[in-house]
Amino acid sequence: MAVSSVKSLYWEVFPPMPTRRVYCTPVYHEGQLYVVGGCSETGLPLDTVEVLDVASQTWAPLPALPTARAGATAVSLGKRLLVIGGMDAEQSPLSSVEAYNVDEGKWEKKANLGQPSMGITSVEKEGKVYALGGMGSDTSPQALVRVYDIAKDQWQPLPSMPTPRYGASSFLRGNKIYVLGGRQGKLPITAFEAFDLEVKSWTRFPSIPSRRAFASCAMTDKCFFSLGGLQQPGPHNFYSRPHFVSAVEVYDTELGIWNKPTRASRMREKRADFVAGYLGGRVVAAGGLGNQPSPLASVESFNPVKKRWEYLAPLPNPRCSCAGLQTPHMLFLIGGVAQGPSNAVEALCLRESV
Repeated sequence: MAVSSVKSLYWEVFPPMPTRRVYCTPVYHEGQLYVVGGCSETGLPLDTVEVLDVASQTWAPLPALPTARAGATAVSLGKRLLVIGGMDAEQSPLSSVEAYNVDEGKWEKKANLGQPSMGITSVEKEGKVYALGGMGSDTSPQALVRVYDIAKDQWQPLPSMPTPRYGASSFLRGNKIYVLGGRQGKLPITAFEAFDLEVKSWTRFPSIPSRRAFASCAMTDKCFFSLGGLQQPGPHNFYSRPHFVSAVEVYDTELGIWNKPTRASRMREKRADFVAGYLGGRVVAAGGLGNQPSPLASVESFNPVKKRWEYLAPLPNPRCSCAGLQTPHMLFLIGGVAQGPSNAVEALCLRESV
């Protein structure tokens, strides 16, 4: 992909959501941005669903979720939005699955997961939904992999991930689902694995070189990036505290190795709990938390030609814990935390060349 200039990336600020929220679940379908559930200012899960028409920049309320939830995963399946798992008002994982029919404007209950799960990562391919990992009712990480067939309204088990985890990053490339990072309790996971959808088997890749909580991941045409985060001190370092890092670790899929990081390859800012994406041939890191009392406004992007990070226009509403959503020409940041839950919605957009 050709690398866009810094000036070709700009922020579109949308009207704020009617409801402030964090840990919400966004889904994009045919020019509509659906925002589902999340946590309110009181910390309780929401059943609120709102939709933004991106072209007209107007919000509309939709029928409430049958089950209030935060930290769910969701995908678009034709004319349906499928919302899976998450956490209920008792902070317990949910097994329920609900689908919103866009044409009929109503929710319906679907076959549940079998096991309650929050922090699932999901991928849709050719009308099937793959749900990977999660955290169970006993707070232990899960290695479960399940596939949903909407025609049969049925979940089927697939071979488990080699490494149980929740809150992982997943990416679809060809016939493989790549899974990076995630957590087991408070422990960040460095495992990097891929599931081949044709032969239904897992492959382990070399692990992410350093262990960082609240890091973010991105996929480019040839590489996987693991960015920033909060680094824990080693077991024998009693005096050190967790600290924000600007680490950039890059896996080269052609060479099959993690490139040796250099000082020049680090991000300009130390940051964690931010949104990462890939837009205009650049890996982007936006907002998050760093070594200052309030969330970061800074946004930077990696120029692969110059092999360095360059600042972009700052985030109009600085915050962390945003829900990120990537489309081919936009990187959305939805809700999150400023001083409390935020209702801000912005998208970093790629200006089409004239």
